[in-house]
Amino acid sequence: MKSRTPLQRAIEESSATLRALTEIEASLDKAAALVLRCLTSGHKLLVCGNGGSASDATHLATEFACRFMEDRRPYPAISLTANGELMTAIGNDYHFDEVFARQVWGLGRQGDVLIALTTSGKSRNVLRALEEAGRIGMESICFLGRDGGFTQGVATLDLMAPGSNTARIQEAHKLLYHVLCEMVDAQLPRK
Repeated sequence: MKSRTPLQRAIEESSATLRALTEIEASLDKAAALVLRCLTSGHKLLVCGNGGSASDATHLATEFACRFMEDRRPYPAISLTANGELMTAIGNDYHFDEVFARQVWGLGRQGDVLIALTTSGKSRNVLRALEEAGRIGMESICFLGRDGGFTQGVATLDLMAPGSNTARIQEAHKLLYHVLCEMVDAQLPRK
């Protein structure tokens, strides 16, 4: 019997991870309702993530601030990972754990929603952002993986991707946030 190639193995692992996401469909529905309420009531999304999830945070914010699939008005979504100058200043003057929390403090208001991504649930800077959002009365959504780490349960709503492989978790997060965008985008006013 021929052994599986790395590509075949990755496709099988990814498929299994993605199929398991059906278990969190109710939570995804709640997340979409939270984001829709935020954006249609004149509030904004703040999005953050550490490492590879920083790119996902910027990607997700762009889907709302530009457009997703069809033309519509832009909605306020800010990636807290997109300003290297600010992140390094905060990291230098305070601590790297504070790079998102200080931005949430400065930019966030009640009615806004923080979306955070961490595959391990062990990113202290993401944890601090969620804590700061809670302190100022913002609701939050956290995309997690593995066992959720010390971040599980801190956000208003957790979306947990199963598994322990970082690449598969990131692929699942990408599918989840694209479906979230699809669900919200379908109900957003176009003008």
